[in-house]
Amino acid sequence: MNAVPQIPGRLLVAIGGNATHPEDIEGTSQEQKTIAARTAQALLPLAMLDNELIVTHGNGPVVGKILMRQALTRDRIVPMPLDICVAHSQGGIAYLLVQALENALREAGNGRHVACLLTQVEVDPEDAAFEDPAKPIGPFFDAEQAKQIGMELGWLMKEDSGRGWRHVVPSPRPKHICDVSLVQVLARRGTVVIAGGGGGIPVVRGPKGVRHGVAAVIDKDLTSALMANVLGIELLMILTAVPRVAIHFNTPRQEYLDRVTLRNLRALHAEGHFPAGSMGPKIDAAIRFLDGGGDRVIIAHIDQAMAALRGETGTHIVADDV
Repeated sequence: MNAVPQIPGRLLVAIGGNATHPEDIEGTSQEQKTIAARTAQALLPLAMLDNELIVTHGNGPVVGKILMRQALTRDRIVPMPLDICVAHSQGGIAYLLVQALENALREAGNGRHVACLLTQVEVDPEDAAFEDPAKPIGPFFDAEQAKQIGMELGWLMKEDSGRGWRHVVPSPRPKHICDVSLVQVLARRGTVVIAGGGGGIPVVRGPKGVRHGVAAVIDKDLTSALMANVLGIELLMILTAVPRVAIHFNTPRQEYLDRVTLRNLRALHAEGHFPAGSMGPKIDAAIRFLDGGGDRVIIAHIDQAMAALRGETGTHIVADDV
């Protein structure tokens, strides 16, 4: 690393869906509690700081399983639409994180509160994503399983980055985070705020301001970038399962990026280094955040959050004039 960055007083941290529901678990309640406790320990050093801290999270594995559970019981129980499934996943994941992080804080002798805000996010009803579903959710299947499930349930199935086949749904871009001022009020009071889970519950707004949900799952990193820009937060941290961003990934020429400017990142992205099914959405979010006025994005392993914040690890993406 070059210069050691200052520890910011305001921070938005985005954690991936696999940080709350990894692919290699069955998904039992006890497993999810254990994973939440592990995630809380990773976030604890950040929550122990005297800061404004907002946490967002993914929901891809969980909302996919909610849909699958509904499909298996559809002859007995009327299924819920996708926006309500997103709301269910947002509330359930946040409950586990709120409890786990407050427990970790109390064990450390810290009385800081943690709260969840159920978050609606407005999207454009004419977004092209509704015509081209591409957001993978839920578990992986082999090609034959995917074919059978697609025919049985009417789901669109696509191959996901060489790892298997998954159910895909529309993923429109976020336009407006509803009631974002409430996130700001709580954060300024010192509360750790968990918001925008799963990218937010997707809604569209009519001419009189009336909202209703739509069948989609918004990318949580794009919502995180928008939320941070709206709130004027200068640093966005994206925590994932890898220590740094790499180019020529998984080849003999693989090279990790420690520090990269926005201009250089755009060039690397244009060269195709960050596929849509892996690092692409995080890079898109980083670019949008810096274009929107942010100063720095850190992409790092969730277990190295504090070290990354101190500049000791992770990929640090900075505006061109930094």
